[in-house]
Amino acid sequence: MSFEMWVEKYRPKTLTEMVDQKEIVERLESFVKARNTPHCIFAGPPGTGKTTAALCLAHDLYGEGYREHLMELNASDERGIKMVRETVKTFARARSIGEVPFKILILDEADNMTSDAQQALRRTMERYTETCRFILIANYSGKIIEPIQSRCAPFRFTYLPREEQDRFLLRIAKNEKVQVGRDGLDAIFEVCGGDLRRAVNSLQAAASLGKPVTADVVYSVVGRANPADVREMVKTALGGDFSKARDMLREMILKYGVAGSDIIQQIHGEVFRLDVPEQWKVRLADAVGEVDFRLVEGADEEVQLSALLARLVEAGAKIKE
Repeated sequence: MSFEMWVEKYRPKTLTEMVDQKEIVERLESFVKARNTPHCIFAGPPGTGKTTAALCLAHDLYGEGYREHLMELNASDERGIKMVRETVKTFARARSIGEVPFKILILDEADNMTSDAQQALRRTMERYTETCRFILIANYSGKIIEPIQSRCAPFRFTYLPREEQDRFLLRIAKNEKVQVGRDGLDAIFEVCGGDLRRAVNSLQAAASLGKPVTADVVYSVVGRANPADVREMVKTALGGDFSKARDMLREMILKYGVAGSDIIQQIHGEVFRLDVPEQWKVRLADAVGEVDFRLVEGADEEVQLSALLARLVEAGAKIKE
């Protein structure tokens, strides 16, 4: 079964089925009871249920035939003023037939719209409020112009907590007869950090191998090094064994196929878990940041990562002194 089919199969259909986001669900349910809703901005990180919440709101407002009263556009595909003047305006001006006197237009990735398109959208939202309500979905609400923000009710979505993510993944695993170990769930949360869409994708990718979903399987399919391996490499370098730490680095790159920038991010996380004085954590974080900048500028990965390990070896020697 493809990832898209998993998403469609397990995506909540109504607001009561939504995963977490309880305060947002309560506010949206009040709109359903009143049979009315303002223009809205759903903002927050990816994979937290913004698009799903908009579809659930439409379902609860209109019933099973909600698709007839709904238009869903992705502004990252068409984000110019032409799209607003033609597609959006044509849909917004037509009155809805049914108990609810307005239709809903969901504009996904609205923060990718050009400034001119947003200015045109502002006037359209004002003019056709009686016949159409807009739900703008954005990862960064600050990229939406102030006049539009002031016309909309804001909803701030947050990453899902660990227990909610685990509960949802275990339900999928049970239905799909997939064996998931506790270490597998730990690894998925380590990689995804509350992004439920990415978590489902990672679970399916790991399950597609036909093996029980363990930490090693998860890290291998998502292209991330096992944090335990990264931790051991950092400790080896701080212990003064540069050659062994460098061999461990090469082995990780071959084993997991990770990019240098990904390893840098993981080393950065491990620095703050080290049992070293606070002032040394500051120095090590600064060294990691410098190497990360060099990689972004196009420096050679192996040379820079080796240089970082050398810095760790020097730091370990000074800490011992």
